[in-house]
Amino acid sequence: MTTPAPAFKIGIVKQVLSGDTVVIRKQPQGGPPPEKVISLSGVTAPKLARQRTPNNDSETPDEPFAWEAREYLRKRLVGKEVIFTSEKPPNSVSREYGTIWAGKDRTKDENVVEGLLAQGFVKIRDGARNIPQLKKLVELEDQAKAQGKGLWGTDVQNHVRDIKWTVENPKAFVNKLNGQPLKAIIEYVRDGSTVRLCLLPDYVPITMMLSGIRCPTIKQDGEAEPFAQEAKFFLESNLLQRDIEVILESVNNNNFVGTIVHPQGNIAEALLSQGFARCVAWSLAVMKSGASNLRAAERTAKEAKLRVWTNYVSNAPVIPAKEKEFSGTVLEVINGDAMVVKTGNNTQKKVFLSSIRSPREKNSNDEEGKQSPRPKGFKPVYDIPWMYEAREYLRKKLVGKKVNVTVDYIQPAKDNFPEKICCTVVAGGTNVAEALVNKGLATVVSYRNDNDQRSSHYDKLLEAELKATKLGIGVHAKKDIPTHRIQDTSGDAAKAKKFFPFLKRAQKTDAVVEFVASGSRMRIYIPKESVIVTLLLAGINCPRAARPAVGCPGMQAPEPFGEEALQFTKEKCLQRDVKVTIEEMDKAGNFIGWLWLENENLSVCLVEQGLASMHHTAEASEFGRSIKSAEENARNKRLGIWNDYVEVERVEKVTNSRVIERVVKYDKVIITEITQDGTFYAQNIDLGSKLEALMEVIRQEFKNNAPLPGSFVPKRGNICAARFSMDEQWYRAKVEKIVEDKKVHILYIDYGNREIVNYSRLAQLPAGTESDQPYATEYALLGIKFPVDPEDRLEAVRALSSDTLNKKLLVNVEIRGNPSSVTLVDPATNADLGKNLIKDGLVLTEKLREPRLSSLMADYRSAQEQAKASRLNLWRHGDISEDDALEFGARR
Repeated sequence: MTTPAPAFKIGIVKQVLSGDTVVIRKQPQGGPPPEKVISLSGVTAPKLARQRTPNNDSETPDEPFAWEAREYLRKRLVGKEVIFTSEKPPNSVSREYGTIWAGKDRTKDENVVEGLLAQGFVKIRDGARNIPQLKKLVELEDQAKAQGKGLWGTDVQNHVRDIKWTVENPKAFVNKLNGQPLKAIIEYVRDGSTVRLCLLPDYVPITMMLSGIRCPTIKQDGEAEPFAQEAKFFLESNLLQRDIEVILESVNNNNFVGTIVHPQGNIAEALLSQGFARCVAWSLAVMKSGASNLRAAERTAKEAKLRVWTNYVSNAPVIPAKEKEFSGTVLEVINGDAMVVKTGNNTQKKVFLSSIRSPREKNSNDEEGKQSPRPKGFKPVYDIPWMYEAREYLRKKLVGKKVNVTVDYIQPAKDNFPEKICCTVVAGGTNVAEALVNKGLATVVSYRNDNDQRSSHYDKLLEAELKATKLGIGVHAKKDIPTHRIQDTSGDAAKAKKFFPFLKRAQKTDAVVEFVASGSRMRIYIPKESVIVTLLLAGINCPRAARPAVGCPGMQAPEPFGEEALQFTKEKCLQRDVKVTIEEMDKAGNFIGWLWLENENLSVCLVEQGLASMHHTAEASEFGRSIKSAEENARNKRLGIWNDYVEVERVEKVTNSRVIERVVKYDKVIITEITQDGTFYAQNIDLGSKLEALMEVIRQEFKNNAPLPGSFVPKRGNICAARFSMDEQWYRAKVEKIVEDKKVHILYIDYGNREIVNYSRLAQLPAGTESDQPYATEYALLGIKFPVDPEDRLEAVRALSSDTLNKKLLVNVEIRGNPSSVTLVDPATNADLGKNLIKDGLVLTEKLREPRLSSLMADYRSAQEQAKASRLNLWRHGDISEDDALEFGARR
């Protein structure tokens, strides 16, 4: 009876278990490829070492040439297609025995059993030497014996590996290597991102997680996350038992973290691009290089929705290209992660640094677990550790400097927090956020893996944070925490008085401008004394900017050129290093003095620009001549407050050798509203066409795109659109007060009238229509006091309304203020309407000490005497000025 011919099969060698056992993957017929464990027929190889484990109490070393036999097969077979035979003996459960050829042509390719015997790496099994079919194998073994090869040599004990089963100090081991690549062989794949490998040439077995990624995991009980088995197979088929190099980069829970270096590329990048893995932020940070490539590979898989990204929906913001990037000059650093940038078209944008967080206040809870209230006078910049250092780093590096800004994402408004434009800011080639994090002056925000709203340089930020954490600097420091004990004299005259002598003696003192309230008023920090003071610029009168109203909600309107003066001073010196000289202190505790920025006197600069005038106190100072000369130049050039200055014929009086003059320059106006207090609103007739065009734009926009009622939620101070109840047309309005039941008190800023309306009658103004200044300006009649008695005041207001309302008149500003005091003339009769009210006994005159107005006020007093003599209206019961009775309108 003849033995049947063996069946020849083709497969790919997955792994070599020992010098006589391999794992072969057969050609798949659909589904996962089946595997066979094949032991080579007729031979036995030396056993490899075994490590002590919970299931194996004994540790055994290599038998001689066990490693060489395994390596002989590994280098010839792993990952290659081979021909093999297999047969399962009756007494075997899973293992099969057979022969393997190192190729697909058994007539030409090597029979690996014969090769092993020829090298002396294996022996013929006991009892197999007499089998006729193994005659050739016996001859090869005898030949190896004769030549003293392998196991038959005289130095077999020199061919046993000295294996270092454990690494005593993994972190020190990684630090010692310092990123140098090590040769290695992957021995086992736990999942797609975790492998067991042997480091060469010292035979150190370690477990390593791939840097930068995480694949779906396989639990010990065999339960696997979706795509876990596929990821494992992908890694096995490409790298299991291949010759590779690894770069060890970190340690996590005694497992090494590193990158596999292979001639065909980075396996982590391949896993990501195929959708088998996700990027891991903390792990990316430890990588020596290539993090950007991994992010790009992940992005490719996300866009294609491969495997783990099957249900992925991006939340990355869509930002128009023209708004994505811009450049500008930094005007102010708000805190450690925000700033104001002035762009090329003179618009100001508040931007936040993407994906970082400035130093925060540590939570301090009371016994009930509630957040403890901040102490009185708490100042975050100075009292929160490292916030001052973060702010100072940005201030010194950025304020006044040009930066390039890339918008990464826009964080929508939430709760009480407004919308935030989050950007990458680059100054002089340096990513500002990365520099902050690198110095330990900010931390990086953690995100979910599927959150794409993050910095475009997020991985660089993580690397910087890792370095700062290792160095223990900034917010990561355990000791030497900075403290700043700052005294603030603002609004505290008693405290200011204590510092005044020191500051006055100091002459020029170094300071930093912390806040600018108006063109000539600011808050400064003096490091030498660790004090914050309010400084008023000496020697000038500067128009005031808009400011909170005292005793009532809303803002007081700015004086003419007050906002321009504020902006000039802000751009000139806000958050700049300056020098100051303190000369005086007022009753409120404000210091009066001079300020220099790079040898420029700010008082002189403001006057030069026509944004301030000379104060009489400047005449006695050493800078009086400079200020006077600057004022004359600004007046001659008609700059700023002098833009409408016209010299008129002087009415001269010789009084103490001084010339007294009153400037008269009439504007044509139409009176649109009279208030209960006797002030009135007027529109400049020359601007009427502009106002009509603006109203047409607003109404046409609302006609084409009707606003959704109730969609606009007003806040006090908002400029918005409002539908007037009398004609149902849309006008510009300012929210002055929020009242109950979703109603607001509004001022129609282009006409001066007021009303209370429901939220549903308000809407957001069309873009571009909110920037025009109000077309209605509030005025008060010069030198006139309206009666306090309601009936008398109502009669006076009615008379004024009858003379002025909806009429074209001439107005001359006599004293600028809020509101400005004016004279009002009817061009038809050339009559002074304020003087007429006095003459009719409806109002009283007010005492003014302006010398230039003395002639005008003399006429007003003469008119009052006529009314008094005729006992008109207020004077009908006699001379009310004798007892100065408040009920008749006099003021103390």
